[in-house]
Amino acid sequence: MDRIFAPAAVLCLMLSLPVWADQPVNNPMTESETWQDLQYDVVGDTEIGEADTLLSLDAPYRAHDAATVPVVLKQLDPDIQITAATVVIDENPAPIAGVFTFSPAMGELDFEMRVRVNQYSNVRVIAETPDGLHMTGRFVKASGGCSAPASKNPEAALASMGKMKLRSFGDTEQVSTPRREAQIMIRHPNYSGLQRNQVTQLFIPAHFIDHLEVWQGEELLFTMDGGISISENPAFRFAYNDNGTTTLTVKATDTEGNTFQTDLPKSTSS
Repeated sequence: MDRIFAPAAVLCLMLSLPVWADQPVNNPMTESETWQDLQYDVVGDTEIGEADTLLSLDAPYRAHDAATVPVVLKQLDPDIQITAATVVIDENPAPIAGVFTFSPAMGELDFEMRVRVNQYSNVRVIAETPDGLHMTGRFVKASGGCSAPASKNPEAALASMGKMKLRSFGDTEQVSTPRREAQIMIRHPNYSGLQRNQVTQLFIPAHFIDHLEVWQGEELLFTMDGGISISENPAFRFAYNDNGTTTLTVKATDTEGNTFQTDLPKSTSS
């Protein structure tokens, strides 16, 4: 009897496993001819070292949604300041997703964003430190992220454009400085130029946030110069050292010349 039902039991066990159970524990970058062609345009002749002991980049092996792929950066060596990072998606139409700068007020870098991935690609980050450039990354299986339809029709998206929200995830103590974690969400369609109007089937012109600044009082936390690979309704989750001000100020501009600025009160819980 056991022999008769064993195959069925195995099948049930297989069906009960999560869909990601057969995916690699990690997904290191693969060899990329595209990157060989891109490298000079991104960093010129500057040598790039490994970032294995400095910074980790986590991204899914198979993306649930190619238009909103999570990318998480975590600093591994607290003694080396990461002053900037360039996020590159090799196979995207515009490979540089964003160039970020980080002030000392960010402390140990702990940063998350959402990006579009248009086809199977390496997603890499090039971190800038006083000692030079260091690179790490992940290989992500996703397709169609840059051409995926927007979640709202153009009129609705433009009507709410520029609205912002802040979530705070509480305080932790780091020596004598309160450490906070926050998420900033910005309403913006971030059109890639590769999406179609679902009614007219005409391409929607590219229209995206190209510059972002986040401040606490007079202290700059981070900036971003972004492109079409940043997801619709951009969201950034990050840790920072609280200087005691009551608000975070977000300033943004987009490719149509619009300017957005909002003071977001800090809170102590999500």
